[in-house]
This record gives sequence, structure tokens and C-alpha cells, in this order.
Amino acid sequence: MNQLAQLNNRIVNRVNANLAEFDFDTQSFVNNSLDHDKMLKFYAFYGITSRHPLYFHFKKSNIAGSYFLGKCYVGRSAIYKSDVRGDELKREGDTILGAKNIPLVDDEMIVIRDSLLYKTLVHSNSHNPESPEEFGIRNTIAAHYVNIHGSTCEGCFLGPFATVDLMNLHSCIVGEFSYVQVGELFHRKVDPGTVWIKNQNFEFKYKFQKEVLDHYAGVNALYQPRGIIYDFVKEREQDYEKLFDVMNLEPIYAPASSAVNRYAVTQGKTRIGENVLVSQRAFLENAVMGDGSNAQENSFIIDSTLHGLNVTAHGGKIIHADVGRGSFVGFNSFLNGKAKAPIEIGEDCIVMPHTIIDAEVQIKIPDEHLVWGFIGSASDIENHSISLDDLAAIRESLTMGKMTFMGKGSVFIEAFRKRINQILSTNGALFQDGETRGHAQDDQNISFNLIQPYSTGELKGLYPSIRIKP
Repeated sequence: MNQLAQLNNRIVNRVNANLAEFDFDTQSFVNNSLDHDKMLKFYAFYGITSRHPLYFHFKKSNIAGSYFLGKCYVGRSAIYKSDVRGDELKREGDTILGAKNIPLVDDEMIVIRDSLLYKTLVHSNSHNPESPEEFGIRNTIAAHYVNIHGSTCEGCFLGPFATVDLMNLHSCIVGEFSYVQVGELFHRKVDPGTVWIKNQNFEFKYKFQKEVLDHYAGVNALYQPRGIIYDFVKEREQDYEKLFDVMNLEPIYAPASSAVNRYAVTQGKTRIGENVLVSQRAFLENAVMGDGSNAQENSFIIDSTLHGLNVTAHGGKIIHADVGRGSFVGFNSFLNGKAKAPIEIGEDCIVMPHTIIDAEVQIKIPDEHLVWGFIGSASDIENHSISLDDLAAIRESLTMGKMTFMGKGSVFIEAFRKRINQILSTNGALFQDGETRGHAQDDQNISFNLIQPYSTGELKGLYPSIRIKP
């Protein structure tokens, strides 16, 4: 058995040991996901800028097709076509959010050990007071297009298209296409298609019907993804691979205040406004990116217009849509408009993470509305959207269709708006006269360095152990 196979088996055994109480075996997922030949084919790459602390340490791992930025350590892990983006890690002297008495004594680092990340995004910074200098992922398997956003994970399995956001998980299973932001979970199994946000002030919960989930983002018996959303992504995968086949590309025109990553796909009549950030593995085709808008990793903006100050979170997909100024489209959402049945999102709207809009008629969401769940017809809008003013008036509870909300609506909206503004600021959308720099300005001059694995011998498939320091 070669070193790469041993690596995969070791990861499976460690994760299975953590999930033994669920009688859950990750072996079938790994065996049917990883193609060892492909893990030899793609190089890995890391970015260097003058504005991010430099430290990379890769040891006894395969990191094929993956991208790293910021301080990262990867040990005894398989990271396949994933993005480990540490440009928002906390710095020495910063404090944990909500824990002002815990200042960092060193820069925070992303540390991945004994884990398998398959086409996964890792981003932001952790909120774990137990390890403030370390954003840790251990003994964890993350399936296709998972978002691990500021969440530490120990001994977990995250199903395809799942998102874990700003929390800590211990020995948990998160089902496919679930979005979870609940602070901390221990030994829990989250059902597929669950959208769950909870803190001391409110709780929002929605669960997709099984037939809808199976149609759009289900899994087969081997936990491999299937459905319309997976097919949509899969059909465009070759366009990304072309970016790896050539060293130099003619860059798309962008203003001096904007950044379009060299590993983003831009096709057709795409226009980039001021203060725009287009991250690696974003896909733009006939897209108009208004001033201050962004397209984050694994997002798709096709035949659509974003009017400005728009956040398209990781994995958001916008097709044949007109998105009003200041509106937010959440993680892994799927806004599938048609040429003859476009989607119109008003200004200052919040499209909740993992929302699906897919209808054969035009769908219009008025200004300042919150949208969630599945909208497959005009009549679905009634039970899957609410004006922000009406939600703000809620003091105790609200039930609309399969959505339940408990707590103060005004606090929920305030928290969302605060986070959206923070994202805009961090991404450089508010840059003006040299002030309020962000990623759109700082990421313009990234240099990319390539790493390749051993192609023969006992270490075939593993990458050389390497430490890169300033």
C-alpha cells in the first residue's frame, strides 16, 4: 500500500473513531471521492502579499489543486481542490470576539491535521476562546463544496454543500446542504437541509422537504452529491481547470481599486466596477459587478447584474437575476432565474444562506425583505419572505410555513446588517481617498508559488514536507 493510500486510511480511521456513536462509516465516501491519479495531476499553490503574515508548513500531506493564503499548517491531511484562505486571521494583540480579556500572544494560524477536505472552503477566523491563536480542523472530513467559515472542527463529517459558520463542532455530523451557526455543538447529528441560526437572543430554523432537497442537493448511498445544484457546478468545472493549464493569462480589465483573482473565471461581457473583489474560483459570465460588490469563492454570477455594495457569500449562485443595491446573497444559495423568467431582488434585501429560488415565472422580491427556503412559484413567496420591518416587530415568535423564529426580530436584523457591513468593509467595498482599504485593494498584487507532489517512488502522491517563512 502506498503512502497516499495509507494517509487516506489513517484519516478515515480517526474520523470513524470520533463518530462511532452514530455507527457512521466514512470509508465509502472517501473511496468513491478520491481518485489517486487526479491527486497527482494538479499542483498546489500559495499566495504571497506584503500585507499578510507569511508562514506555510506542509507535512506528510497531499494538497492537490488547493490554494493557500495567510498562515497555514497542514499535517497528515488530504486537501483536494480546496481554498484555505487566511487573509482574515486575527493578529497578535487582537482579542476573541466577545472575550476582550483574551488577547492573542501570536498571529492566528489555520491548523489542519489528520483531515480530508474535498473541494472545501476554509476562511475567516475562529471564535474559539480555548485556542485563540489557532483556527483548528482535526480528524474531520468535509465533502464537496463545504464552507468551513470561522469554525473549528474536531472529529466531524460535513456533507456536500454544508456550511458551518462561526462556531465550534465536536464529533458531529452535519447533513448535506445544511447551514449551521449555533455557537457550539457536541456529538450532534444535524439533518440534511437544515438552516439553523441560534444565539442567546434569537433562533431561526428551517428544514427543506426531502423531495426538494433530493432534487437539488441530495446524496446517493455512497454520500456522493447529486441533483440540480451539483450538476450545475459540475458542468462548469472544466472552465476552472483551464486556469491551471496555462501560466500567464490576459487579465480582465478592472479599475485600480478592484481585484480579480488570477484563478477566477471571467467570460462573456463581464464588467467590473470600482472597489470590487472577485475571489479565486469565482465564476463570472456576462456579469455586471456594480461598485463595491463582490463574488466570493465558488460563487457563480451569470447573465446577472449586481447594482453595488452586494455581498455574494461563498458558494452563492446567481443566474439571470437583477440584484438591488446593498442586498446580500447567502452561502450556497441558488438563484436560478431564466432568460424569460428572471429573478429580481430589491434593494437592501437579505437572501438567507442556502436559499433556492427556481421558478418558470418571474420572481420579484420587494426592497428590504428577508428571503429563505425554497421558492418554486410566485405563490411560494408568501410563506418564504417577510419585510424587515415586519420581522423587526416580532418580540417572541413567528411561524411561516416550515420556518420558525423565536426571539427579537430587531436584534436578528441588526446582527445581520452589522455582519454585512463588516464584510463590505473587510472586502474593500468602502475604500475611498486612500482610506478603508480591504481585500479588493490588498489582493491586487498577489504572487503565486507552485508546489508539486512526488510522481514516483515510495512517497508517490505526497507533497514534499516544506516550511516557508519570511
